[in-house]
Amino acid sequence: MNLETGQTRAPRPLLITDCDEVLLYMVAPFREWLDEVHDIEFDFSGGDFAKALIDRKSREAVKPGDIWPLLNAFFDTEMHRQMPIPGAIEALKAIGEHADIVVLTNLNDHRQQARTEQLARFGVHHRVVCNQGPKGEPLQRIVDEHAPSVAIFVDDLPQHHESAAEHAPSVWRLHMVGETELAPHIVCAANAGHAHARIDSWHQALEWVLERFAIGAPAPGIEAAA
Repeated sequence: MNLETGQTRAPRPLLITDCDEVLLYMVAPFREWLDEVHDIEFDFSGGDFAKALIDRKSREAVKPGDIWPLLNAFFDTEMHRQMPIPGAIEALKAIGEHADIVVLTNLNDHRQQARTEQLARFGVHHRVVCNQGPKGEPLQRIVDEHAPSVAIFVDDLPQHHESAAEHAPSVWRLHMVGETELAPHIVCAANAGHAHARIDSWHQALEWVLERFAIGAPAPGIEAAA
């Protein structure tokens, strides 16, 4: 409600978007940092990320339990290395003329301010919600808070689309992997019946998003591709 006029604002569309590999590159700068600082090779071309980090001295894979400390150190000290995915900033500006925007990012809560400031450096001034684990339930909570006319969720990881399909089925789900080296190795959530589309470029995705906002209808149920 507008406190000055007493009028209730008409519902607006809502975009809930991930950050890493959707708005900002993460894997590529992480790889550069591992190479420069830790003498670790990160090869994600095989698709098995548990075996993708190789210690150059021992030629052995970095143990999964040692990967999380490296990721935490990256986000503690190296977020300045992350640059925007092509078209992402321009797309958010265009979408923001029609809709509310929330960034739903899987980072620990204490990094919320750092992520907010990181995005602000690129002119992105939207609410940042930190999350740990599947995104379906927090996604639905955000939708409940905004009560939008229509909502769209964008994320790079298939498991988050599966969770969203379970907990927020009325939300349109767009699977996007902005890192071109990584994209071929990520299973398409649309083929699994968990996303409504797979578009890896904001230049094409913007039209898809605005079309759904214009229609203003909740997302339909979908089935896995044959």
